[in-house]
Amino acid sequence: MSGTQRVRAPRPVRLGPKSVAVLLLTGAIGVVAFGWPLLADTGSGLAHAQDAPWLFAALLPLLVAVVVATISESGMDAKAVAMLGVLAAVGAALRPLGAGTAGLEPMFFLMVLSGRVLGPGFGFVLGSVTMFASALLTGGVGPWMPFQMLSMGWFTMGAGLLPGPDRVRGRAELAMLAVYGCVAAFAYGAVMNLQGWPLITGLGSGISFDENDPLHENLVRFVAYYLTTSLGWDLGRAVLTVVLTLTLGPTLLKALRRATRRAAFDARVAFGEPERQPEGTAPGSS
Repeated sequence: MSGTQRVRAPRPVRLGPKSVAVLLLTGAIGVVAFGWPLLADTGSGLAHAQDAPWLFAALLPLLVAVVVATISESGMDAKAVAMLGVLAAVGAALRPLGAGTAGLEPMFFLMVLSGRVLGPGFGFVLGSVTMFASALLTGGVGPWMPFQMLSMGWFTMGAGLLPGPDRVRGRAELAMLAVYGCVAAFAYGAVMNLQGWPLITGLGSGISFDENDPLHENLVRFVAYYLTTSLGWDLGRAVLTVVLTLTLGPTLLKALRRATRRAAFDARVAFGEPERQPEGTAPGSS
């Protein structure tokens, strides 16, 4: 066979119709859960703090449903489950290393590269499971946890939705992942701030959430709140993600792709009837 054939890394978790349906439902409910205080009618008296336990009860089973649907529909075998467990454990262990230190969270770099190599389905499951394991490890279980799981699932899934490695490779791929990691790090911080902002009281009038104000005024307040309280924290996360992606990215991408190829997640065992020998021909004769 002449020429060189490029081997494309398989994706262990594929998004089938059932997985896509559950994922879209979860995403729609998540968007409403994050943003409904801004869209509520003025003077409705709705308080985001009161709905947090209900959202916890609603989102967590849906996230579990995404994981179950993805695993069952894609035929995810023991090797893929093992890789999911290893990457989730590593990500959960990396998160506390930078907790409380200017937003330096190295787990985001691992999520970007894992989602890139293993696809959007695996990425969403990995992001959610990693955040869940991290919460158990650090004792951070609370009403905010399903929001973190959903946001990290979106973060990791987004890396798997970028243009495929058959079109973007080498330095261009690293640059693309670095840009995505930077933008997504800010987006993750903004989304999580949107979840917690209506709960905080006693802020200045220019940045506090006011359920009696119209949408555009609350959006201005939220932007001021984000720039005042969280921009510096998210900047540290974004810079670290970019630096780690550009420096350690090539090595980790190769390792993940090599592990995926060797695991042969897409290999299927086919059973067929043995070929029949022509009459009068001895077995093994040519």
